[in-house]
Amino acid sequence: MKGEKNPLAGSTTLLVLSLLSRSDMYGYQMIAELEARMDRTFTMKEGTLYPILHALENQGALKSYQKEAPSGKLRKYYHITKKGLSLLEEKKEEWTVFTQKVNAVLAEAGPAPEPA
Repeated sequence: MKGEKNPLAGSTTLLVLSLLSRSDMYGYQMIAELEARMDRTFTMKEGTLYPILHALENQGALKSYQKEAPSGKLRKYYHITKKGLSLLEEKKEEWTVFTQKVNAVLAEAGPAPEPA
């Protein structure tokens, strides 16, 4: 497995791919869905999301298309490809290994030291 230098930074890609594995979405919809699912403890900014979407599209992990919204506005939707689903599985494995290692360290942590 090829590990990332910073799995926490890679978690945003994991989250985006995970959402899109369930259904096609447009950008703001992804931001709102993540915020709701994470009980508002995490908000992904547009400045973070759109570079991820563009990079994934350039890698062939996503495809985009435009569709008219009920308001009449044209929205850009993203669809995960087979390559994207494979990448999602890789990212899930990386995240699992990372969290196991962090949990192992936390399990061995002692009580907080007394103030000096």
